[in-house]
Amino acid sequence: MTNTQSHAVIELDEPIKRGDSLITSLTVRKPKAGALRGVSLIELANLSVSALQVVLPRITEPTLTAHDIANMDPADLLSVGAEVGNFLVSKADRLSVSPAK
Repeated sequence: MTNTQSHAVIELDEPIKRGDSLITSLTVRKPKAGALRGVSLIELANLSVSALQVVLPRITEPTLTAHDIANMDPADLLSVGAEVGNFLVSKADRLSVSPAK
């Protein structure tokens, strides 16, 4: 998994099958406020599948559908959701939890 302040690349344990192709990795962009519309931040921070099904299609490359997300391996969904959660934490809070060595 590669993580920058603006995006994270996640290698999937179980590729997502779409037609004749397989999605083996996802790029998740840091969402702007507009990408979070209609979703409770608390639900998103709690990794609600319903909240992730709304937000992930707006911030993933390739763009995931709600159907793709519903059929994801739970471990992969947790990994992707955790990255979304990391984007919701302020820089200062991230540094206080894991200070640079």
